[in-house]
Amino acid sequence: MRLVTAVDGLPPLGAELGRERLEFAEELRALFRRLETPADEFATRCGLGPDALAGYLAAVRIPPWEFVEALLDAVRNDALEATDRAVRERLRRSRMAALRVARSIGRAVCQLEGQLHAAEREIEQADEQAARAGRALAALTPRSEHPEHPEHPDRAALAEQVDRAREQSARAGARHALLRRQLALVEQQQDTSAAPPPPTGAEPGDGPPPKILLVDDRPENLTVLEALLGPHGHQLVPATSGPEALRALMEPDGYAAILLDVQMPGMDGYETAEHIRRRARTRDIPIVFVTAIGGDEDHAMRAYAAGAADFIPKPVDPWAVRAKVASFVELHRERHGGRGRR
Repeated sequence: MRLVTAVDGLPPLGAELGRERLEFAEELRALFRRLETPADEFATRCGLGPDALAGYLAAVRIPPWEFVEALLDAVRNDALEATDRAVRERLRRSRMAALRVARSIGRAVCQLEGQLHAAEREIEQADEQAARAGRALAALTPRSEHPEHPEHPDRAALAEQVDRAREQSARAGARHALLRRQLALVEQQQDTSAAPPPPTGAEPGDGPPPKILLVDDRPENLTVLEALLGPHGHQLVPATSGPEALRALMEPDGYAAILLDVQMPGMDGYETAEHIRRRARTRDIPIVFVTAIGGDEDHAMRAYAAGAADFIPKPVDPWAVRAKVASFVELHRERHGGRGRR
């Protein structure tokens, strides 16, 4: 498929798109017609090849949200800027609707983008909290060096608020980067018959495959995870309880991630995570909570507060699970000298 030019016009739409996908494609094409930048230059700026751009405009593929934002920014003018928020929200809803009807991968993309936007909101809120506390701290009368002028009682509390908010922003920023990596792994497989991504970057001589600890009290759930992850070369270590998971971690070397069920009898996932975090040799192994108790932000925040690096809502989505595990495997290899994804 050729790259569009001023002479060629837009490529023809793909066949049998469906109403949702067609509506989103028409909105995207209407924006592209307003683009003054040459198509080749815009594609280069977005890091796209000719086939990828033409595929987006023909609705053969649904573009990532970053591409839509780049297109909106490129065509912004006074008329668009006045309704910018409404335009972006309409396009976001239209794109989500198109994804939901596009193969099973759409559900994973929607799930990951929901987590991504939640991380963005958390960063914004934490940065605003740090800024407010910083302004309040700056407004206090500076402490005199004379011992008869003690420290203002609010100063230490405000300084602690600033530090805490900055730490929260940094953690959310790291999570945001991880989710973008996961989203890229899923979107690479879009509109192909390929299986979701394996642990990429593995080369002969990289050493044994990294281990993934799977913790769930229900054997059928472990069977599902083993079926999803087994074909991709991971070394899977199953455990049916918190204590069994802790025994498996007595030799913690080689673990890239822990997939940990939350609702287990006796020692639940949160308590198990607390024990893992207490041990010096295991505290840095990423914990991914697998939970059926909800995927909303309250449950997500509780998971992150308990030390989770990520979470997966049940019923698990195969594409999302594989992309999340693949991203942690990549990070593990990068940290330990293996070759990461290129």
